[in-house]
Amino acid sequence: MLADRIIFVCIIVFAGLYLYATSQIPALEIGDPLGPKAFPRLLGAGLFITAVMLFMEIVRDRRAGAAQQESVKKASVERGHYMVIAAVVVWTGIYYAVFEHLGYMLATAIFLFVLMAYFHRDRWLTNGLTAVIFAVASYALFVKALGVTLAPGILSF
Repeated sequence: MLADRIIFVCIIVFAGLYLYATSQIPALEIGDPLGPKAFPRLLGAGLFITAVMLFMEIVRDRRAGAAQQESVKKASVERGHYMVIAAVVVWTGIYYAVFEHLGYMLATAIFLFVLMAYFHRDRWLTNGLTAVIFAVASYALFVKALGVTLAPGILSF
């Protein structure tokens, strides 16, 4: 499917840019031997692994579905996929735009809740609890356990 290929290319480009930005982090001569680059590099490697897995799925699906594609149905479904991808990209841009002002926890909880409300309709309580618990737990992990500074925003702790 074309949408998968677009996502694959976007992941590769983002991972490359992310790893380039990670390489610009200065190395410290004292302290932890891994330094501040270890976790970002791990995330970048995870992005590349995700891209490879998506590529393998694209190849597998192409082999399995080459004989049974319906062109009219596929075209209408792909148009719908493009709209969903565009909406997620716009919503992610809004998330980045308000991230500093609202702060990590609030912006992340709202971002995740809206995405889950779309993809898992009629599960308001589950979506809300998942978004809030993830935002609070990841904030606690990064700020309290790992000592990473995240945007406090209007909920300054």
